[in-house]
Amino acid sequence: MSDWALWGMFLAVGIGTFVMRLSFVELYGRWRIPPLLSRALMYVPASVLAALVLPAVVYPGGQGAFVFANPQIPAAIIAAWIAWKTRSTVLTLAVGMAVLWGLKFIAG
Repeated sequence: MSDWALWGMFLAVGIGTFVMRLSFVELYGRWRIPPLLSRALMYVPASVLAALVLPAVVYPGGQGAFVFANPQIPAAIIAAWIAWKTRSTVLTLAVGMAVLWGLKFIAG
């Protein structure tokens, strides 16, 4: 692939991404979104975050198999419980990391 073709592809992908994002911003104020769809769209950020974080927790280091001795799973469960109870991001991060480091220290 030549340099010009590569730069053309980068430009096309960039413009396509920009147009897709701009369409949601521009059309959101003009179109009437049904209440059911509006309610469903509120959960998109949380589901995307879960889809990004969960594989990193369950399969650390890109492993292909589930490992029962993985200390990230109990640390993530405790951190999720703290987040649910307190709604504090800083406390969730602190407790989750403390539990993870504690479990790694105990495991040796």
